[in-house]
Amino acid sequence: MVHLTIDGQPVEVEEGTTILQAAKKACIHIPTLCYHEDLSIKAVCRICVVEVEGQRLLPTACSTPVSEGMVVQTASPKVLKARRNILELIFARHPQECLVCPKDGKCDLQKVAQDVGMHLDIRYDKQLRHQKEDWSSPAIMRNPQKCILCGRCMEVCNEIQGINVLSKENRGFHTLIAPAYGEKLADTNCINCGQCVQVCPTGALTVHYHTYGLYRQKELGKKLIIQVAPSVRITLAEALGEQPGVVSTGRLVSALKRLGFYKVFDSDFSADLTIMEEGTELLNRLQNGGTLPMITSCCPAWVKYCETYAPEYTKHLSTAKSPQQMFGALIKTWFAKREGIDPGEICSVSVMPCTAKKFECTRPEMKDSGYQDVDISITVQELAALIRAGGIDFAELPDTPFDDPFGEGSGAGLIFGATGGVMEAALRTVYAVVTGKEMERLDYTPVRGFEGIKESQVDLNGRVIKVAVAHGIKNAKVLLEKVKNGTADYQFIEIMACQGGCIGGGGNPPKTWSIMEKRKKAIYEAEAELPVRQSHKNPAIQKIYETYLGEPCGELSHKLLHTEYCNRQDLLQ
Repeated sequence: MVHLTIDGQPVEVEEGTTILQAAKKACIHIPTLCYHEDLSIKAVCRICVVEVEGQRLLPTACSTPVSEGMVVQTASPKVLKARRNILELIFARHPQECLVCPKDGKCDLQKVAQDVGMHLDIRYDKQLRHQKEDWSSPAIMRNPQKCILCGRCMEVCNEIQGINVLSKENRGFHTLIAPAYGEKLADTNCINCGQCVQVCPTGALTVHYHTYGLYRQKELGKKLIIQVAPSVRITLAEALGEQPGVVSTGRLVSALKRLGFYKVFDSDFSADLTIMEEGTELLNRLQNGGTLPMITSCCPAWVKYCETYAPEYTKHLSTAKSPQQMFGALIKTWFAKREGIDPGEICSVSVMPCTAKKFECTRPEMKDSGYQDVDISITVQELAALIRAGGIDFAELPDTPFDDPFGEGSGAGLIFGATGGVMEAALRTVYAVVTGKEMERLDYTPVRGFEGIKESQVDLNGRVIKVAVAHGIKNAKVLLEKVKNGTADYQFIEIMACQGGCIGGGGNPPKTWSIMEKRKKAIYEAEAELPVRQSHKNPAIQKIYETYLGEPCGELSHKLLHTEYCNRQDLLQ
């Protein structure tokens, strides 16, 4: 153990601990900008400088390891003067648009300025970059003027996801982090996962908001019908200031009702529908010599990655649409007819943890009913903004149930929100269909957890199928390589682009692994309490097949609930 003194307090920590980590253990706050606990240490912003006895220069707390007998001051006059000077230089290049910035109140730079006490005039002349905002992507908005060159987005895009859309250009004052050759984000190989948005400390990268489109549709008299993704009930309360892992299903429905939505439906229902279609497709491939392994298609960021980087694997993708798109198709067909509503008068909305869903609902393949399946997709962050703007006290709302006929979902649908959830849900139903009996334990733990790649095998009446789960594109690449070189004989694979699955999606509140652990725990605890935990046992699912769809993968199901894919390799040129 190493002994040191920080601001007069004796502290004991393990060898290799940084000053920043030691200070945190001692409940001493040191402001940071480029530092992120789940990313590599960069020490480029220098906001976290401290004074160490015997050293002339001010070292960065995030990158400096402690040593025996070290005496540290985190808020000496010399340190405070240096931090303020650094902040003034940053603000000299940063637009003063806090009140109209999507990150207002959630911006790390804004918070650091408050911590340091930036209430005096900035001494340096303004020298803004004058770079245009990039609104080309339906998922992500770039504002280069607000970039502080911390490098977080580059690391998550290039090293964690392995997509390599962002890089540094030019030198000195003209340094810029952007797509190569000045390309618009929509013209690049970006998969819209939004992980760059998750780690950006300022408003340089934000969700592309579509809330004004909602207001416009409401003004036009459209009936707003919204579906709520499984993980949204886990992360919305967090986005509104509550602790991570609070389940707020009933309050969420109440809030949407107060915002004026005509019907509020549960995407757990369409997750169950996805399992019926995808599970049947898997069995058909196993029995009829179809392309294996079959790979899930619920995640639009993964699908776009496959189309762009590995189009030879699109034949492995399940043809089943995602739960979002299946729901949209049913709303514009069966539900519209049942209610006597012209489908053209319906605005089909989804609230998702995912930025890539915004891209998915614009795909030309998603109009099999003659109408766009989903018209507008908003994220958890956008919904939180709508609730605040609506003057709704979320903490005090009563619980309200989802609307019929799509308000009933199973536990299998709920666990779609975590990595491994689609696989577990599918196995619960496939096992029951093939063997005629239930799994010994519905909690199929081999595919749960945050291990990058999880493998298991299931005996289906004497035929053993091997399954695998990957979350994060870098892990997906490893699985695809195993399939390519024949080192793994999988029959079924689940892939989610974001680490942790949907609970780590780009449209959620910012996350760390410790926060995602709480979200995951909340999902599984909530699922265990539900009366129905298998998709095929959901009464609402049984009814929709009896009254409308016929059978899974039947003629009508195939028309409305399945899709096709394209080759996007031209984006790499």
